[in-house]
Amino acid sequence: MKTIYTWMILYLLLFTSCGEQVINPEKLNVIPPVFPDYAGVTVPASIAPLNFVLSIPYDKIDVTISGKKGSLHIQSDKVAAFPPSDWSSIVQENIGDSLQITVSTKSEGKWRQYLPFAIYISPDSIDYGLVYRLIAPGYEVWSKMGIYETCLSTAKQSTILDNKLMAPNCMNCHTFPQNNPRKMSLHIRGANGATALVQDGSIEMLATKTDKMIGNAQYTYWHPSEKYIAFSTNKTQQGFHGKDEKRVEVIDLESDVFVYDIVNNEMVSCPQLSSKESFETFPSFSADGKTLFFCTAAARPIPEEYNQIRYNLCSVSFDPVSRTFGNKVDTLVAAEAMGKSVSFPRPSYDGKYLMFTMSDYGNFSIWHKEADLWLVDLNTGISRSLTEVNSNDVESYHNWSSNSRWFVFSSRRIDGLYTRPFIANIDSNGRIGKPFLLPQKDPEEYIRSFYSYNLPEFVTGPVDVNPRDLAAAAMKPERKQVKPAN
Repeated sequence: MKTIYTWMILYLLLFTSCGEQVINPEKLNVIPPVFPDYAGVTVPASIAPLNFVLSIPYDKIDVTISGKKGSLHIQSDKVAAFPPSDWSSIVQENIGDSLQITVSTKSEGKWRQYLPFAIYISPDSIDYGLVYRLIAPGYEVWSKMGIYETCLSTAKQSTILDNKLMAPNCMNCHTFPQNNPRKMSLHIRGANGATALVQDGSIEMLATKTDKMIGNAQYTYWHPSEKYIAFSTNKTQQGFHGKDEKRVEVIDLESDVFVYDIVNNEMVSCPQLSSKESFETFPSFSADGKTLFFCTAAARPIPEEYNQIRYNLCSVSFDPVSRTFGNKVDTLVAAEAMGKSVSFPRPSYDGKYLMFTMSDYGNFSIWHKEADLWLVDLNTGISRSLTEVNSNDVESYHNWSSNSRWFVFSSRRIDGLYTRPFIANIDSNGRIGKPFLLPQKDPEEYIRSFYSYNLPEFVTGPVDVNPRDLAAAAMKPERKQVKPAN
């Protein structure tokens, strides 16, 4: 019996040493200033712990999570970091309901308690992870950048390709067919320029420019059959504003759209997609593969009228059997008539919606503070601004989860300098939840990092390529030359 009492005393001492009781705290009538801002967000049940800090000084933080089923309590000197297994348990037990988060802080020997805030746990599942490029925000330094992947359930980051593994080349435009991680295209610029085509473990380096194209393939989108990839080919000019808050402009001098036939190694196009009188760019296929969406603007003198270029959102039919395009181009969003410009059209995989970025002019909107996300209902043709997720800073590149219940987008809302990936839920009725920032084990990593997260893409599993194999293929001189269609 004495041994049992001894163990009970040791257990109580150990338990009480792990935390300090919050007794008679001063009640504050405000929500705690958590970073990242997770107050009121909607998240999937498989998400990694939403660890956070407060944007005010404190000596200790105490957090209680309570749901209809279960509770979780932690106390820390700095970061509110939740044990992954405990977090997963309480989140899984409260799917379709909300968790209440109560935060108390201690400073100058006194406890203060904030109003609780809620996190809603959606029943909608989400994909395995996100793939993105990390790059310094100036876009002129190539020596440090890479393509990385984060598992959404663990917040663990892994490398797909890094400049440390090869010569310092720019890499961009990584895309996957409906988030399939076994197939990927990736454009590499510079001395070893090529388009990497990854398919079920094999890697081919393509020389995509033909004698009918003004340049190499760039902005890409896979056909749902996985037999075609739509590209734009762009002659661009980069400029820097001396005073304007937009900082960087990337302007098309010329641009056309082509479709690459993977099986026959041929590029196909049509006059509607390669006119000298207009710019065509940012292609994407509809969910059924029978429509090609793209952005087009009347060609103007560059750079004199760069801020007068405005792109409309258009579409043309595509027959995947004959590889032919329709003669009629339809305008889905006449942005020019609104004094606006469209970029980055991305249709949902269920065929219901198309999301795009709307800005004042041009097509490279990632430094335009007025750039917002918009949504077209493809059944009604009605478009609207996504006020549920837009901020007073840049919203730009975006894409959909494989079940079309989540979308990810880049935003500079935190500091105006760096793009960070935000994820939002859109339920079966079209209701959109408050977006949340991609979780990190240490949320202050977003404060310390000098890199932007660009081109976030969902994937349904780990990307099936070895980084060293991909780098080695890029460094070899061999290239498979793409042919123009007859």
